[in-house]
Amino acid sequence: PLSPAAVVGAGLGGSAAAYFLQQHFGPQVQLDVYEAAGVGGRLATVTVNKQQYESRGASIHALSLHMQDFVKILGLKQRREVAGKSAIFSGEHFVLEETDWYLLNLFRLWWHYGISFLRLQMWVEEVMEKFMRIYKYQAHGYAFSSLEELLRSLGGEAFVNMTQRSVAESLLEVGVTQRFVDDVIAAVLRSSYGQSVLVPAFAGAMSLAGAQGSTWAVEGGNKLVCSGLLKLTKANVISARVTGISLHSSEGRALYQVHYESTEGQGSAFYDLVVVTTPLHPSRSNFTFENFDPPIADLPGAFQPSVTSVVHGYLNSSYFGFPDPKLFPFTSILTTDTPDLFFHAMDNICPVNISAAFRRKQPQEAAVWRVLSQQPLDKPQLKTLFRSYYSVQVTEWQTYPRYDAAKALPPIVLHESLFYLSGVEWVASSMEMVAVAAKNVALLAYNRWHQELEKIDQKDLMHKVKTEL
Repeated sequence: PLSPAAVVGAGLGGSAAAYFLQQHFGPQVQLDVYEAAGVGGRLATVTVNKQQYESRGASIHALSLHMQDFVKILGLKQRREVAGKSAIFSGEHFVLEETDWYLLNLFRLWWHYGISFLRLQMWVEEVMEKFMRIYKYQAHGYAFSSLEELLRSLGGEAFVNMTQRSVAESLLEVGVTQRFVDDVIAAVLRSSYGQSVLVPAFAGAMSLAGAQGSTWAVEGGNKLVCSGLLKLTKANVISARVTGISLHSSEGRALYQVHYESTEGQGSAFYDLVVVTTPLHPSRSNFTFENFDPPIADLPGAFQPSVTSVVHGYLNSSYFGFPDPKLFPFTSILTTDTPDLFFHAMDNICPVNISAAFRRKQPQEAAVWRVLSQQPLDKPQLKTLFRSYYSVQVTEWQTYPRYDAAKALPPIVLHESLFYLSGVEWVASSMEMVAVAAKNVALLAYNRWHQELEKIDQKDLMHKVKTEL
């Protein structure tokens, strides 16, 4: 039997991995979860006026089945959606505005962009429909030892290629116009990844699915999923930074020594199985692997710096062409890829606890806005967006991979029972992608441990799953 297992990181990836490992290996498996910063990782909140607000990782797509399960199992609730309108700003004027009237929106999109809008929708739907096969495969216990194999089983070589070419190229190929790509697609990708239409097609499709579909969030904050899963698995959370892993072998099986630093000093512990859920890129961690032969190589790739500013203040609506703030109709502003635009997106955010009596602030009142940008905003930039403000809380992240096409995807298996989860973000970065990867790693670890090789990297799974039913 498997004795202790370690998970490095207690963000969504780590907490989901701990939960799924226990589901598959059984309750007797001892789980240590190492976390240096705080449970929840990027699913952090900031406090303004005694209310908490999400500072990142805010919305979850309606089709996110693992996230829905977590919320159910943990007895959490989906947060009430508060309606609001969005618009896309070019730095000079709004290129696209949402109205209260759905048909008018559709008509405007048609009028501006013709059939592009429909072609985009069909393209995203086709990707999502194939992606949804993963839930069936996982329900039958199938796992994949590489991201390429996982993608291949869902959408063949076409899916693997979608991680190597840009979303712009893929959309132009299916007949979406350059103008639609520049106005609409660019704005969505800037608001979700802080990057341009050169992000890979697969990551782009996932982000566009979120922009089109209905999304939700967890009442009380998305980070409650992480603390909830760790409590449920009774995992032992160790507040320490893992500095490295060294290999010792014992009776034909690998044994891993995890080295860590905490406020008490340095320590280490031995494990049969380790899942690393923090990024292993040199820019992000100084993690060492010792006694591995062949050695575990540094992973290529860099991360995109991004800044979240949560501002409590009065919007300067005249910058957006509305001299009378009472008439400003939008709660979320996306931006096109214009050199002089210093922010990617901004939205008037609601607290993580929404009471039945809650109403959005009127545009002329002080409200809490979340501004996403690549660099911290300076005083003149804040003064451009806000007439005046009470407080600004800035969080700087290295959140998303800098999506550079033509790089190979990171490995999942680093060694016999040593697995890497964060590589999935190079396919697409969303809460559900991370949950899918956590389930895959747990199944992969289980199938390898029990030598159930017919459950790993199987070809023609659609057919197999159909016949198993």
